[in-house]
Amino acid sequence: RQHLSALERDGLINRREQRDGRGRPKYLYSLTPAGDALFPRSYSELTHELLKYVEDEDPDLVRRIFDRRGERRLRESQSRTAGLTLEQKVPVIAQILDEDGYLADFTRRDDGTFVITEHNCAVLSVAQRYGHACGTELQFLEAALPEATVIRTAHRLAGGHVCAYEVRPRR
Repeated sequence: RQHLSALERDGLINRREQRDGRGRPKYLYSLTPAGDALFPRSYSELTHELLKYVEDEDPDLVRRIFDRRGERRLRESQSRTAGLTLEQKVPVIAQILDEDGYLADFTRRDDGTFVITEHNCAVLSVAQRYGHACGTELQFLEAALPEATVIRTAHRLAGGHVCAYEVRPRR
């Protein structure tokens, strides 16, 4: 029970009481979405398999799929950042990246530039095989922040511990 109480306190399981009329109630436990997320998934293997089939049929289609993903992400980010200044957009873009699984944050430098850092790569295993996935990440930032120059300063595929982007306002 102590283990179950700790898991419930940490938001990993839910408990509900079930009474059948006699005696003590029974407790039924189930995973919360946070608890379920801790279990391994083989999504990357499935993704690789499916992309390989697509590539076998039409090699250019893989690139177009990543481009379409980028276009969707851009449309969604533009709807969330419409009318904002660069200083207001950067935190929103970092939040979008964080929501997408990149564990992203940003810092503002004294000279007015920003650094967006992705501490996790949500597409790393796919990007290792299909480099175009990384290219669309840079394109996304450039298009989402058209009033700035975006330069990748750290890259996981090039041996970095993070991916980082300098965002310099255009003057």
